[in-house]
Amino acid sequence: MPPLPPAPRHARTWLLALLILLALGAGIGLRDPSPPDEPRFALAARAMVDSGDWLVPRRGHEAYAEKPPVFMWMQAASWTVVRDWRVAFLLPSLLAALATLALVHAAAGRLWSQRYAPWAMGALFVCLQFGLQAKRAQIDMVLVALTTLSLCALLRHLLAGRDRRWLALGMFAAGLGTVTKGVGFLPLLVLLPWLWVRRHQPHLPTRRVASDGGLALAAFAAGAAVWLAPLGLALLRNPDPALQAYAHELLFRQTGERYVNAWHHVQPPWYYAQTIATLWLPGALLLPWLLPAWWRRLRRGDPRYVLLLGWAALVLLFFSLSPGKREVYVFPALPAMCLTAAPLLPALLRRAGVRRLLCGWLLLVGALCLGAATSGLADAAWAARLAASRGIEPADMRTLLWALGVLGAGAWVLAAVFRGRRIALALVLFTAMVWTTYGLALAPALDASSSGRALMQRVDTRIGADGELGAVAWREQHLLQARRPMTEFGFKRPWHLQWRDAAAWAAQAPERRWLWLPDEALNPCVDRGRALRMGRASRQDWWLVAGTDIDPHCQAPPFARDGD
Repeated sequence: MPPLPPAPRHARTWLLALLILLALGAGIGLRDPSPPDEPRFALAARAMVDSGDWLVPRRGHEAYAEKPPVFMWMQAASWTVVRDWRVAFLLPSLLAALATLALVHAAAGRLWSQRYAPWAMGALFVCLQFGLQAKRAQIDMVLVALTTLSLCALLRHLLAGRDRRWLALGMFAAGLGTVTKGVGFLPLLVLLPWLWVRRHQPHLPTRRVASDGGLALAAFAAGAAVWLAPLGLALLRNPDPALQAYAHELLFRQTGERYVNAWHHVQPPWYYAQTIATLWLPGALLLPWLLPAWWRRLRRGDPRYVLLLGWAALVLLFFSLSPGKREVYVFPALPAMCLTAAPLLPALLRRAGVRRLLCGWLLLVGALCLGAATSGLADAAWAARLAASRGIEPADMRTLLWALGVLGAGAWVLAAVFRGRRIALALVLFTAMVWTTYGLALAPALDASSSGRALMQRVDTRIGADGELGAVAWREQHLLQARRPMTEFGFKRPWHLQWRDAAAWAAQAPERRWLWLPDEALNPCVDRGRALRMGRASRQDWWLVAGTDIDPHCQAPPFARDGD
């Protein structure tokens, strides 16, 4: 074990950890799930709790087969502890973010020295994409925690070669990651650069690394069995075609077929270059200095850099080869990149050019925030247009603008006070200010409009105490925020088939039944002049149609975006 760091450095590490905890935890419980992904996961988790069926997640009455249920299990389990969905839906991402930071800190201390551990943790914290995922209830933060755990455990086994427990832990985490999101096996790619290391540096321990294939496979299978085992038993016991279709859709179409022949999010091969250049800021600004330094260490054959950088490059290549690309796909590589940067950062930040660049970044962000706030508050024309298009109330818009102004002023003050050698501290403090402000002011101000809560409150008031609500072409946030039971006719079903069943449902009690639908789903069976526009959300106008205004004998034609 390495010696304990000096007490002052140890105290600084704990202060940094406390600052990060407060920033990432700020605002939890102050907002509801917001699109695109949060409402569907929270809706499925709530359905698990309400129905007691945790095997197959559901979106309405349909099975939700796009993602495995592990993340939704975590949200449902969080609710059983805290009994508050506003807290429970965000808790897995918060805990996963804190775990990832702790893993990076521990790995840096073992790979390099305890001196560089806070640098690795701080570097990851200040990168924009990390905070965005830590504050969102998406699967990717949990996935990154598992891939980071797996990678760190495998590195410890590969570089030491004497403790099979780390191999078992790394493979188990990879298996669990794979059934959390299909790409959880990514840490196993580190074995490819390890083959190069073994060939060129035979003095490294390899005996057990080469002979523990059985243990590795068993541990990976045990991790994957957390979900696949109950699913397999259910398939053997229940010949229900719907369950068979769910398993086929998730295990084949949403994994292999989605990678090879993606049907959405199609992007060019160089797409991730722009992701790194934007979402990995401000860390990406240091790449002109980091890339040559990394190359020198790779040429020397340092196995730590070969494994970490080789693995990150393989992750980037793996996702670049698929036509379907999203920014979060390369997020698992970010902790590894921060680990490789950590021992270089103290020397880099002694360079005047690097310090000026980072200070300039802070001043630029501050100027953009101040400019947006000042122009929006002084001449609210563009702000009013934005508020109208997003359904944001004027008071909430003013809160957003004032919060941006505070961030801008804070960036300039920090740049002035901590310029020079302390610019790293300024970046950490500003990042903490950003996520604290986001949690306490920005997200709550956007919540009523983005979550659909305000819209569904207006709907509830309009249809009266005895009204019944049905939905065609609905969104998950509407079902989640509905103030009363909402009858739905399928989510992925073609819209004209939803309309057929909805019209029959409304005809049974037209005086008290209403249909809720977007502008695109209005059809000739409805007199648009009598429909009630309730507001705008998800870039669409949303309408209420009374059952008495629906022709029960009219057949809705197929829609251009049926089932989209």
